[in-house]
Amino acid sequence: NARGRLQAHSKYPLVFNGLLKCNPLILWLKTAESKTGHMIYREAMISDIPALARIRAAEWETQDYWQRRITGYLNGTLHPQQSLTPRVLYVALDGVATVGFIAGHLTRRSGCDGELEWINVVPDHRGTGIAAVLLRLLATWFQQHNALRVCVDPDEQARAFYARHGAIALNKHWMVWTDISKLAASAPD
Repeated sequence: NARGRLQAHSKYPLVFNGLLKCNPLILWLKTAESKTGHMIYREAMISDIPALARIRAAEWETQDYWQRRITGYLNGTLHPQQSLTPRVLYVALDGVATVGFIAGHLTRRSGCDGELEWINVVPDHRGTGIAAVLLRLLATWFQQHNALRVCVDPDEQARAFYARHGAIALNKHWMVWTDISKLAASAPD
């Protein structure tokens, strides 16, 4: 079940000399921009949900609203349209502070295999490459699940970010990666 899966990932970080390698569930990535000198990226745990809800609530709705939504999404009781059960959420930690996250799931929406559900980075860590690393982690997860056509419903602010990382217009509102494995295999910015 999702709860057991989330709690099962308590491995030691892997050091990669500042380069993202494919297939990590947990990794340590040195970054010059980090206040502590390193970033930790790992799969989310139930204990991360309050911090994730605070990050989402800073831009829209309440922390309680997001705590319910994120919990439901992870434990499989909240399902986006045409979503399938496999889903994942990765967090970015600057030391012990959660500074970003990304979530995605398998889907049948719009003829796609996967969907990026949420991505957020706290304002004082934007522009440091955290979102790009999170996106590559999710791309790797999609690739491992044979989900190559991945869609996202971005706001106007996010469209340029997704386009820089290979997404193209699917329709007026949605964007798509026709083969997200290209992003998973690409080098970090």
